[in-house]
Amino acid sequence: MPVSQHCGLIAVVGAPNAGKSTLVNHLVGQKVAITSPKAQTTRTRLMGIAIEGDTQLLLVDTPGIFNPERRLDRAMVAAAWEGAEGADAIAFVVDGKGGIGPKVSGIAERLAHRKEPKLLILNKVDIADKPRLLGHAAKLNELMPFDETFFVSATTGDGVAELKTALASRMPEGPWHFPEDQVSDATDRMMAAEVTREQLYHQLHAELPYASAVDTELYKEREDGSVEIHQQILVARETQRAIVLGKGGSRIKEIGAKSRAELSRLMGVKVHLYLHVKVRPDWQEDRSFYRDIGLDWVE
Repeated sequence: MPVSQHCGLIAVVGAPNAGKSTLVNHLVGQKVAITSPKAQTTRTRLMGIAIEGDTQLLLVDTPGIFNPERRLDRAMVAAAWEGAEGADAIAFVVDGKGGIGPKVSGIAERLAHRKEPKLLILNKVDIADKPRLLGHAAKLNELMPFDETFFVSATTGDGVAELKTALASRMPEGPWHFPEDQVSDATDRMMAAEVTREQLYHQLHAELPYASAVDTELYKEREDGSVEIHQQILVARETQRAIVLGKGGSRIKEIGAKSRAELSRLMGVKVHLYLHVKVRPDWQEDRSFYRDIGLDWVE
């Protein structure tokens, strides 16, 4: 008699920098979402695909929920709430080391009106004070009773296996939506842009604000099996272009080298990566950019 399969959608929500992307990567078992100490790194609803026994977990790593001001911000927040729509479970990730401020409590209050099963995940137990963690759990469960509460470290993996088992137990019976060896629904083209954007964050830190984006203009496989990728790094001002380029082009070379190495590792083939920096003050008003990164245009 064949083993019955289970498959379900889990929306991973939370305030910026709670550790959602790191948690999704750990649950999947490899990197599918970019991570950065900089808040609001995730821009799109990226799906990671994890397997636990006979269960396939479709993890939607949503952008951090915050008070949106610019058009891109509004599109990101809309994507976060849409990612939670109709999910089989909502995983609310909270930075256990931080405080329970208006952002976190506001999300908890908004979740209270959702019908989906809700799990509270207090992250960063490896660096957080235990009494503080317990206090956070009590306070948030007062605001909105969660179905279950978990204490994890997405960085070290503490508690993640137990969380994965609990998530799997909640998924409905049904066929898997993706092949067993697929770990994300992102196209190679999208992943290439995300990897380069991650390097921008890691290498430039506070020097480069959010007024930047990566557009994969060309992605093609060569006859020898290697991949050729051409990308534009879009910035809003000439001064930002100078920052990305670096003295004598040193910074862009380093970004390219690190991105190339990471993409070769992820894809398992040699990658030829060509980066160009372009000043486009109005890139956030370009509808095609939103479509390319999987966000809806919002007025």
